Amino acid sequence: MRLVKPCVSVNAMPVAVIDIGTNTTRLLVAEPEDGDVVELERRTTITSLGKGVDATGRLSDEAMDRVAEAIAAYREVIDRVGAERIVAVATSAMRDAENGPAFRDYLKEKYGVDARTISGDEEARLTFLGATAGRNDDRETVVIDIGGGSTEYVLGRPGHDPGFHTSTQMGSVRHTERFLHSDPPKRKELQALADDVRATVPDVHAEHAIAVAGTATSLAAIDGAEEVHGYLLSLASCERIGAMLAAMPLEERRDVKGLHPDRAPTIVAGAVILTESIRALGLDHAEVSDRDILHGAAAS
Repeated sequence: MRLVKPCVSVNAMPVAVIDIGTNTTRLLVAEPEDGDVVELERRTTITSLGKGVDATGRLSDEAMDRVAEAIAAYREVIDRVGAERIVAVATSAMRDAENGPAFRDYLKEKYGVDARTISGDEEARLTFLGATAGRNDDRETVVIDIGGGSTEYVLGRPGHDPGFHTSTQMGSVRHTERFLHSDPPKRKELQALADDVRATVPDVHAEHAIAVAGTATSLAAIDGAEEVHGYLLSLASCERIGAMLAAMPLEERRDVKGLHPDRAPTIVAGAVILTESIRALGLDHAEVSDRDILHGAAAS
């Protein structure tokens, strides 16, 4: 079955999409165009909403304040651009937190942002749509979306509905908190993390992999990519960069060229997840894409 493209007029007004994730809060303002989207504005703020949620089951006051501050700034951008519609989605941290519904109510009342907490299955579908829209490629493709609290694997052919998808309880924030307790991480901690990833990656056959989100784009930048979108990140590079990052204490990782300092606390776990995912899928590289759930939500 082919994906149904939305009917869009030539005078389509901009739509704003906000993704409230476990590690980042992001904004995309775009104009839908022939089933794809044209970016007008894009912002990313590392808000670490999911920090501690795996252990406590609740969003912390400090984390909610960081997200609210980001939403306030995004609201100013949205009003300036004149987007006629705001679509807001919340993912793993909001799904898992006991006080997630109350925080959503606050964001709606304070900023007029009605965030919808989506399931892992819906997150996977929108990510696949965003990552594969407009591609002239008939290979069986797996999209790997490493988030802070979950990782999605979606398999299908671009332009078609995905034939398989799964959302796992495996993410860069969650697995940092579960496995990496030393600075820098100890070998046995890294091994336990890698073992858990290998046991979690689905047993599927894919001819090609597309890796989206901050872990993949960060590793591409560290690898020297002049343009991360479309960059082919080899398994060997993932192994090399992951080992380099794991050998550094946190403060040294903050200074690594190509890595945003606020991603330093969780990048080692993210790198292990991506490395072991590529290996388990039997591939030697993944294509990096900066198009993901934001673009899928805007297009749909």
